[in-house]
Order: sequence, then structure tokens, then C-alpha cells
Amino acid sequence: MSAGIIDGKAFAAQLRARVEAEGARMKREHGVVPGLATVLVGDDPASEVYIRNKNKTAEAIGFHSVHRHLPAEASEAQVLSVVRELNADKAVHGILVQMPLPKQVREAAVLDTLDPAKDVDALTPTNAGLLLGGRASLVSCTPAGVMMLLKEYLGDVAGLDALVIGRSLLFGKPAAQLLLAANATVTMAHSRTRDLAAAARRADILVAAIGKAQFVPGDWVKPGATVIDVGINRVDAGGGKTKIVGDVAYDAAAKVAGLITPVPGGVGAMTIVCLMRNTLIAAAALNGLPTPGV
Repeated sequence: MSAGIIDGKAFAAQLRARVEAEGARMKREHGVVPGLATVLVGDDPASEVYIRNKNKTAEAIGFHSVHRHLPAEASEAQVLSVVRELNADKAVHGILVQMPLPKQVREAAVLDTLDPAKDVDALTPTNAGLLLGGRASLVSCTPAGVMMLLKEYLGDVAGLDALVIGRSLLFGKPAAQLLLAANATVTMAHSRTRDLAAAARRADILVAAIGKAQFVPGDWVKPGATVIDVGINRVDAGGGKTKIVGDVAYDAAAKVAGLITPVPGGVGAMTIVCLMRNTLIAAAALNGLPTPGV
């Protein structure tokens, strides 16, 4: 047997078309152009690529795009000043500060300064708390994308055993809350979990987001389980080249799983589109408009 492929790329293309259409309607009917601002501190090559892709996508679907690039030696006060400026900019509805930040800039200080209504990564304490209470309108982009894919390919996840490997603020914690809200039975695992293999083998939905290349072997996968691989890791492909692999040993896992996300082409394809969706939702809320049905 071979697992069915969860095609995140195809689903993301459909979602992007819906977001673009809703953005065009918002502009046409209400004169509001959704605006996304990105902030990059320093010159990390990977972060530069991520930011460039986000800005390009925003512009391609007709959104207003703003970028602020500060030097690596920028002080915390300078970064917070830029965040406050964007908080006050009525043409900006979503603000994304690219992480990680240089050591002199505290992530907590940035998140405490960021307007929760414009927090399209849903990392502020306010939005994390709203998610915990089941009242969030802005949900962290990658977990939101994962839930859309699960709904599309699995339908109802109520009663299923879900294991989330990884407890990051950006993915693991919000993913667990979203799965709980969908009535799955959720276990969170991490670097100190005892007998992780046994926990994985019980899971109907196995979500790997630990940031270690091919960390989850095929024999950890329960036969017929759905495997969601959130990892993006660059590894040596020989001849001076690199390739991107996930946190799951794909070939081995695909022989056992019922459904699996490829890397690339799975979860990663959803993240930027969900960021645009959050920007659209924030633009509607900040202008007193109904929440778009995307």
C-alpha cells in the first residue's frame, strides 16, 4: 500500500483565488485595500527569501504591501518604533515581524507592542489567549492551513487521537488548541517526552513539527494514520547541492500511512496563503465589515 498524497499546493491555489476575489470585492464595494506590512531585522538569507515571497504574493493578489528593513545592529527601541508606526498606519491591516530577531531585540517586547488586531501571525498574548478560549479570529497561519487540509481530506476529526510533536508558539501550541477545538484527543510531545515512538504509534493523526530532518521514522507511523509533516530542513544532496526534506522519513512513512503531506508541496504551500487570508480578515474587522467567508 502507498499513502494518499495531501496536495497542499493545489488546495493553496484554490484558497488564494478565493482570497484574491474577496480582496477585489472589498476594494470594489468598500474602497478598502487589504494592507500587509513586513518587518525584517538583519540580513538572514532564509528570512529574506520568506519576506520576499510574502510581499510578492501580497502584491500579486492586489493587496497593499509595505516592507521595513532594519540593520542587524538595530536597537530594540528602533524596532519597537517601527512596529508602533505600522500600528498607527490605517493603510496597514496586517503586520508580520520576521523571526528570529537579533539577540538585542526581545521577541516578547515586540509581541507586547504589536497591535493584536493587526497580528496576522497570531503570536501576541491577546490572540494566543483568544485561541485558548475558542474566540480567535486570527489564527497562526501554518496551524490554520493544517486544519483546512485535515478538513478537506479527512472531514471530521472528532474522537481521533492526534499527536503534535513540537511545542512552539508559532505552530505546536496553536495546532494543539485547534485540534482540541475540533474534538480530537490531543497529545503534545517534545524533546523530553518519554517513549515518543510508542506515543506516535497510537496516533490517528501524527503531526511532526520538531525541526529535525527525517526525525520520525516509518515504523513510528500507525498503519492508516494521517501524517502531517510541518518540517522544512535543508540537507546535503551530494555534489555541493542541497535538498529540502521534512521532519518525517517520507518514503518509509508513505508505505504505512493512509494520507501524508509531501515536503515540499504540502503544509508549506498553505502558510503564505493563510497569511493573506488573515490580512483580509483583519482588514474587514478594522473597517467594521463582515468577516469574509474564506
